[in-house]
Amino acid sequence: MFPEVKWYYVIVAYVLAPVLGFCNAYGAGLTDMNMAYNYGKVSLFILAALAGKDSGVVAGLVGCGLIKSVVSISADLMHDFKTGHLTLTSPRSMLLSQAIGTAMGCVIAPLTFLLFYSAFDVGNPDGSFKAPYALIYRNMAILGVQGFSALPRHCLQLCYGFFGFAVVSNLMRDIFPSKYGRWVPLPMAMAVPFLVGASFAVDMCIGSLIVFTWEKVDRGKAALMVPAVASGLICGDGLWTLPSSLLALAKINPPICMSFMSTR
Repeated sequence: MFPEVKWYYVIVAYVLAPVLGFCNAYGAGLTDMNMAYNYGKVSLFILAALAGKDSGVVAGLVGCGLIKSVVSISADLMHDFKTGHLTLTSPRSMLLSQAIGTAMGCVIAPLTFLLFYSAFDVGNPDGSFKAPYALIYRNMAILGVQGFSALPRHCLQLCYGFFGFAVVSNLMRDIFPSKYGRWVPLPMAMAVPFLVGASFAVDMCIGSLIVFTWEKVDRGKAALMVPAVASGLICGDGLWTLPSSLLALAKINPPICMSFMSTR
């Protein structure tokens, strides 16, 4: 499927993936953090540099996806085993359930991808599914092939500056008293709208205002009910994706369409 990916790249990836998966599972068990993306980025740079300019981008991306998928599932399995331990679930039942889920995923995941790819304009920067990480990983692959010379002018200087801003902001949140530190913005939260677009920032703002008002009215009930409300919104939004895909395939447009046109 990808002639740029040599057969020995795949062998190397499958040899490294179990070792990295064990490390990732161990780290996830200790910290509850899945570091698969970091392992994938390392493999992306290595494979992109090995493959060279002609095929480095595709080889790096495919190798990154392969290793990240294998390494990520190890952390997910560790999380499931930890949950099973807390609920006194049989480890054998957990492992059997994982095997059944993996077999189902081999069928459901490609079909879901084909449904999304057919129904929506995936990757369009002006569409609903921008796929921002696709652009980020592609640029990282190009960087692995061409080096820092592929970056735009002053890109590194901006990275250094905002990296310093993030470090200083986090230090201020930790050092300042809580009544002042809570007003220091979170760099991670500030970075999200740059990746997914301004519409996500508007949604986050509305949700934050609702939670803020709820806590002012009844802090005790808000602490209990906010996670439940958030879970319901996430599940509802996720479930609506299927009928939305079917409507898009049938060329049925939403009932409310907004268009912003420049006036002269």
